[in-house]
Amino acid sequence: MSHTLTLKSIEPVTHDTHHLVFDRPEGFEFEPGQAVDLALDRDGWREEKRPFTFTSLPQDDTLEFVIKSYPDHDGVTEQIGQLKAGDRVIIDDPWGAISDKGAGWFIAGGAGVTPFIAILKKRLKENGTLEGSTLIFSNKTEADIILRDTFESMSGLKCVFTVTDEPDSPLCMGMIGKEMLAEHVSPGEGPCYICGPDPMIDAVADALKEIGVAEEHIITEEFD
Repeated sequence: MSHTLTLKSIEPVTHDTHHLVFDRPEGFEFEPGQAVDLALDRDGWREEKRPFTFTSLPQDDTLEFVIKSYPDHDGVTEQIGQLKAGDRVIIDDPWGAISDKGAGWFIAGGAGVTPFIAILKKRLKENGTLEGSTLIFSNKTEADIILRDTFESMSGLKCVFTVTDEPDSPLCMGMIGKEMLAEHVSPGEGPCYICGPDPMIDAVADALKEIGVAEEHIITEEFD
């Protein structure tokens, strides 16, 4: 079943990422970590669907997304970054994505962090703290880090930011690999969630196994 949403507001989060707030259809339900296929409600774009994860919580009155635009793709995300209040999009029913299996290590690359936003917000709301959870978040530069202030303000959440293309940054330098994971992950003490580009997911999963994390403790996005 499809639903038409009207954009209430759009605000920049980084130089190429926006926070979008839409009205919420009556009776529309979802779980943190779930995603929807979204298309622009305009001629020539209605069949161009892309998956995006909710960053709002199920009890919120609005539906919210944090979406990174890729102008060089000349596609849906570029158009989304140019939306204005009052514009409309079409979404289908929510689906799988990534499920919450408890406190642990949340490992993300770039826009892949978005499924973790609602999961962490929900856990923080329910428990008052994210003690026992670590976010390991890789980006090209510091300017690319989505919602850095939000993550750093989440009580109990340990944040490890790393950059790959900014040698002068005071943050960790390099891709998320075996050495970095061995420093921050304690195998057997909780699940390891991974979201990001497919090659990154595969590489991180392999590195986690190499440091002793059991395959059943590695959680990735689940697509229908």
